[in-house]
Amino acid sequence: MFAIIRTAGKQYRVAQGDTIRFARMNAEPGDAFETDEVLAIGGEEGELKFGSPVIAGAKVQGTILQHGKDKKIIVFKRKRRKTYRRKYGHRQGHTLVKIDKISAKEVTVKKAEAKKSAPENVAPEKVAAV
Repeated sequence: MFAIIRTAGKQYRVAQGDTIRFARMNAEPGDAFETDEVLAIGGEEGELKFGSPVIAGAKVQGTILQHGKDKKIIVFKRKRRKTYRRKYGHRQGHTLVKIDKISAKEVTVKKAEAKKSAPENVAPEKVAAV
């Protein structure tokens, strides 16, 4: 079973037992990670369930392993004929999360029908007399 989740403006495909590198989070190693922004869930038989935009009742739970920094990139700015040069580096922070559990609560048919049906206390429209 796998899920497609959204966190920090990015989408990730996760499965139970995976270790995923997310953007830096404000949490300590050992804390729990939980998100309910599950966009899609796929099973072993090949079925795929999409949300609009998220699946109601679906959750992905995990544990924060550690924080770190990515490999350094060099940023170099230059303007020709102006003797302007700037060089600096940048290391983006990240958080490693181990995915423990993917759960999808099934929405019952009665609840889905109740949401679709119109309320009964709606007043009929006034008909103008000619």
